[in-house]
Amino acid sequence: MTEHFTYEDYQRAVGVIRERFPVPARVGLILGSGVNPLADDIAAQAVIPYAEIPHFPQPSIEGHMGRLVCGTLENVPLFCLQGRAHYYEGVTMAQVTFPVRVLQLLGVDTLIVTNAAGGLNPGFRVGDLMVITDHIGFTNLTGLNPLRGPNDERLGPRFPDMTHAYDRELIQLALEAAREAGVPLHKGVYVGLAGPSFETPAELRFLRAVGGDAVGMSTVPEVTVARHGGMRVLGISGISNLAIFDPDERREASHEEVLEAGRQIAPRLRVVIRGVLRRLYPS
Repeated sequence: MTEHFTYEDYQRAVGVIRERFPVPARVGLILGSGVNPLADDIAAQAVIPYAEIPHFPQPSIEGHMGRLVCGTLENVPLFCLQGRAHYYEGVTMAQVTFPVRVLQLLGVDTLIVTNAAGGLNPGFRVGDLMVITDHIGFTNLTGLNPLRGPNDERLGPRFPDMTHAYDRELIQLALEAAREAGVPLHKGVYVGLAGPSFETPAELRFLRAVGGDAVGMSTVPEVTVARHGGMRVLGISGISNLAIFDPDERREASHEEVLEAGRQIAPRLRVVIRGVLRRLYPS
């Protein structure tokens, strides 16, 4: 199983994509569970299955289509990752983050990351959106940092600063876009875990106590690599289920409810992302 990739590995993937979509694009978009339909908004010029791109990991989870959609949205050229692979699927962190590194070498300098997350904040409801202001990366803190291993200075520094993991200007643009569209948009801290089991009530109480507002099984590795590569990042979580803090509750968490919540989340996420793009690149 591949623990590290070389610069040449990334360049081979870049070459395959550029053959199909030679248009310069500075924006990358990663779609999480249940929000794949957002890719339908893109005026696609090329749709490339991950299987046709060297070293791209293949998602095995329902709700992750595994395609790179290349085209324009709000007249902005972009690359859209329609689905992602997760560490819990049995791949390495290097494989999880390989697509982000390829986006970097394709010239992307702004990455919009979306995910489905469990709501820890008692003020959240299923279907709400949360713009990520910071994260607590338990995967990073426990030795699963995707930057572990040899560092290639062509890609980024050995010790990248993560103080501004989520770009303040992009957060403000998202808040403005949501306000204009009448879409409620919370601000909060995302907690990234490895998965795949959902958390116990005691774990959820702990995550809330240390400052988490939403919890999920992705995003942190991608953001870490994006920041290492100098990208600006906007992260938005769709609240797909609510934390169960009491073990006596009869309710249970499931992936099915995550996908069902995506039907509420996707239309709201669509208008916010489009609003951000309009503000980033006004015509």
